[in-house]
Amino acid sequence: MSNRKMITAALPYANGPVHIGHLAGVYIPADVYARFQRRLGKDVAFICGSDEHGIPITIRAKKEGVTPQDIVDKYHEVIKKSFSDLGISFDEYSRTTSKNHYETSQDFFKVLHEKGKFTEEVSEQYFDEQAGEFLADRYIVGTCPNCGNENAYGDQCEKCGSTLSPSELINPKSMLSGNVPILKETKNWYLPLNDYEDFLNEWIIEGHKDDWKPNVYGQVKSWLNDGLKPRAMTRDLNWGVPVPLPDAEGKVLYVWFDAPIGYISFTKEWAEKNGKNWKDYWQNENSDLVHFIGKDNIVFHCIIFPAMMKAHGDYIMPKNVPAFEFLNLENDKISTSRNWAVWAHEYIEDFPGQQDVLRYALLSSAPETKDNNFTWKDFQTKNNSELVGIFGNFINRVAVLIHKYYDGIVPQGDVNAPELKEINKSAKEVSGFLENYEFRNSLTALMNLARFGNQYLQTEEPWKTIKNNPEKAAQSLFVGAQIAVALAQLCEPFMPFSSEKLLNMFNVSKADWNDIETKSVLIETGHKINESSLLFSKIEDDVIEAQIQKLENTKQNNKKTNPNANPMKEEITFDDFTKIDLRTATIVEAEKVEKADKLLKLTVDTGVDVRTVVSGIAESFTPEEVIGKQVMILLNLAPRKIRGIESQGMLLLTTKPDGKLSFVTPDDNNVENGIEIG
Repeated sequence: MSNRKMITAALPYANGPVHIGHLAGVYIPADVYARFQRRLGKDVAFICGSDEHGIPITIRAKKEGVTPQDIVDKYHEVIKKSFSDLGISFDEYSRTTSKNHYETSQDFFKVLHEKGKFTEEVSEQYFDEQAGEFLADRYIVGTCPNCGNENAYGDQCEKCGSTLSPSELINPKSMLSGNVPILKETKNWYLPLNDYEDFLNEWIIEGHKDDWKPNVYGQVKSWLNDGLKPRAMTRDLNWGVPVPLPDAEGKVLYVWFDAPIGYISFTKEWAEKNGKNWKDYWQNENSDLVHFIGKDNIVFHCIIFPAMMKAHGDYIMPKNVPAFEFLNLENDKISTSRNWAVWAHEYIEDFPGQQDVLRYALLSSAPETKDNNFTWKDFQTKNNSELVGIFGNFINRVAVLIHKYYDGIVPQGDVNAPELKEINKSAKEVSGFLENYEFRNSLTALMNLARFGNQYLQTEEPWKTIKNNPEKAAQSLFVGAQIAVALAQLCEPFMPFSSEKLLNMFNVSKADWNDIETKSVLIETGHKINESSLLFSKIEDDVIEAQIQKLENTKQNNKKTNPNANPMKEEITFDDFTKIDLRTATIVEAEKVEKADKLLKLTVDTGVDVRTVVSGIAESFTPEEVIGKQVMILLNLAPRKIRGIESQGMLLLTTKPDGKLSFVTPDDNNVENGIEIG
């Protein structure tokens, strides 16, 4: 097993914040693995960065009326801060718009071009004549030939999940202008993936049938069985890394060509800062390359990128690609477009100091080999029952009792006590599962040690034996202290913030992971521990209900046919409604209210009487405009004084998109005054 670990995490698109699906499916497991490998003493490079090219960026920019650079500058910082706040311990987090990345990806392309690895092909691509540009697949919408969805994209139907090409769409239209695009010839550079089928079959299908996750292996096998085809490595776009050839003006590198090269360019940046040689990590067979990704990126990391590196000739292949499946939210697919997500930066704001609770909850339901589900109620249970009730309860018991009975000094105990073997056993289980990318099982092994500690204390009852059998009490708290310190050490990859608190509480530093697997005693008799503090706090129902309500509000907003419409007011009963007296009426006089720019004083014939109404409509209407206007009035509204004038009723108005007011009036302008509405 190599001592050098090159660990990458999929580059998040810088077109929005990261959510719990990203965290559970890539970044938290990758961080756990990187932290664990560091604890084993391995030479680790944990690399990631923002993917700042590609169509999602330009779509967001057009939607917001800003430049793509504005978008990536904004979200790069948001994403980077979220990762930092959650303890994701990247050695380097960079971005694909950096000068170094442009040079690295262009150099990579030129090497393949000079080696004759590309084919130049002229093909017909959709072109928007009004916009004057070729259309990327995502800029073409039409009817899905498989399910009839009228809003399918040129590369995928998000309703049925089918992978598409623009030519398969029925009635395709440009998202830029709404017009029907034409087909126009253009030249691009293709990588003939079919040339690498034998290599990929030998390397993955034969070489990794026993050690790669079945979901990854199965998807790769399916692609290879269907046969690979040449794939364009350039695009006709104005946002991306320019193709470094004299006859390629107006073309950029395909985003899935330049994005994975980001792993290499970012490693270069890190190596230069830290006096390392980046080639040791990417071009040395003694390095283990591991890609953490979501299942939607398997084809790029297991077929396209390896084919690119094989074509180049200087790079090692990944040892493993432990791709995760998707995490759903409250039994519904996470969707950024529908705002159906729990955003990382919002979680940090709503749950200050509780980063480890989210890390724990997401790891315990990580979608390792199949899609899984996150619910706020389950999150609450995991915190209250497991972190507070089991883990935190055990730690608190040990620390409080040692302070109470021994002034914070670890008491004398038998270093050969059989219970101490549970520490070594648990540490080996945690290690074994992590080496096999089984994060849920590894977390369970950690929590089982805390459960064992609780059961042990409950059986030994040192709070009772301290009176009549002090040696037994001392022994049980000596063992309890060893288990507590083991938990402090073992939980660091999973819950780094809690581990830091625990290490400080027990006044110890990080230990060699191998010591936890082999040594019986991790904290000596006579060692002074610090004052205890609660690791985790109970999360109350009202906090969870607020999060559930936030999602419910999102669900209601998604049902709106008018996105600018305000939410419905509090529900009333039919009896409440019958109390409202709405009538037709006519404004017969109008004048401005002195020293009140927004108010008009109106004289209104209601058919029942003639009364005065003060209304805030002066910014939308002049007095002359409203005289003779037939309106609707709430007749039985209790009078109130406005600027010294008694107002008797309220007129019905609505707000237009330009902010101006508009009267709600009867369709028939000849309706008599005083007619009831309802």
